[in-house]
Amino acid sequence: MLSDPIADMLTRIRNATRTFKESVDIPASKFKEQLAQVLLQEGYVSSVERLRPEGQKFDVLRLTLKYGAKREQVIKHIERVSRPGRRAYVSAENLPRVQRGLGVAVVSTSKGLLPDREARKQGVGGEVVCVIW
Repeated sequence: MLSDPIADMLTRIRNATRTFKESVDIPASKFKEQLAQVLLQEGYVSSVERLRPEGQKFDVLRLTLKYGAKREQVIKHIERVSRPGRRAYVSAENLPRVQRGLGVAVVSTSKGLLPDREARKQGVGGEVVCVIW
């Protein structure tokens, strides 16, 4: 049993990008699917699909990873911020700016998972799930 499935998802993405895998499969959940959609919206992955591999009981999310023209990694750093042992909540005014705006902090708000720019624009704070650049 995993104690932190979101950290597991981020670790799978980190490991797959470092070994230049084309895609990565992650056990599916609604929260992970929303997080993957934010990564897709922000341009860190090429596609996200939910599927059930033949012979398995549970759905998986297949994220197609993105690389630059000369095979450079689009995801250079991905890190869990709020953990089960130490939750990180911030107000709209205190939302972090990642790499001076070049990166993204994913925030779990009352309006769903949002990138930090969108949460700032809507004036909502919440739990900082992860940062990515």
